[in-house]
Amino acid sequence: MSKYKIPSIQELLDAGAHFGHQVRRWHPKMEPYIYSVNKNTHIIDLEKTEECLKKACEFLFEQAKLGKSIVFVGTKRQSKDIIENEAKRCGAKYVNERWVGGTITNFETIKKNLSKLLDMIKGKEEGKFDIYTKKERLLIDREAVKLTISYGGIIDLKAAPEVLFVIDPKREKTAIREAKISSVPVVAIVDTNANPTEVNYPIPANDDAIKSVALIVKAVSGAIEEGYKEFGKAAEKLEKQREKEAKEAAEEAAKEVERIAKEAEKIAKEVTEKLEEEKAEVAKGSDEKSEDEKDIEKNGKSE
Repeated sequence: MSKYKIPSIQELLDAGAHFGHQVRRWHPKMEPYIYSVNKNTHIIDLEKTEECLKKACEFLFEQAKLGKSIVFVGTKRQSKDIIENEAKRCGAKYVNERWVGGTITNFETIKKNLSKLLDMIKGKEEGKFDIYTKKERLLIDREAVKLTISYGGIIDLKAAPEVLFVIDPKREKTAIREAKISSVPVVAIVDTNANPTEVNYPIPANDDAIKSVALIVKAVSGAIEEGYKEFGKAAEKLEKQREKEAKEAAEEAAKEVERIAKEAEKIAKEVTEKLEEEKAEVAKGSDEKSEDEKDIEKNGKSE
């Protein structure tokens, strides 16, 4: 049994995930995912949607299990809050205002802005800006707000994103292009007007209806959340294993030190005994020499 829930075809139907765009706005490569046409509007095959969603969730679960950094990207007005809430719930990062060019391909520059924003937040909390004039503090606050809008969802990102989950790849073309250049895998909700071949794991569905987006994003978020939990358990297990190995190594080292100390003590004892023997022999030799000298002296006087 799966650790995360995949919505059924009926749930997708109730959410309106099957409604595509008007026929004249379709992308030809979406044909395999289209079921029919109704009132000049394409109807998406929800069986394909369910199948693709399962594959996407499996992939994201495995990536989260490995501890990869996953970023949700969705700047449509109706999906901004959904993206933010679900990303926070599962532990992913998010971009819901504007994708800043270079977030993947030029992360070193982006990192400088993230550090700047963190310094501003920290400085404000610690009262470092109290020495500035009211006008200067206002300018600092405005810049902090501007940076928060652009980078608030990825503020604690340590390296370039490793996986993207995108709502409407046609709208987020800059993010898709950067991901393609850097070989970053992309999972995306793809409507009938977008090219599904531009992403690694397309999820054919209505990307405009709030209910449709919320249902799919919730499923994706659930898979990522479970993956990160598994990663946390693995990390904890690894940490315990390292602690155990370190303890065993310390015990072995202590035993080795004790053995060397005993060996050194034994050698020192043997050396001391040998020195005592040599000293005794020298002393004995000196006594014998003295006796000989006395005999020679005595014989000399007799003569």
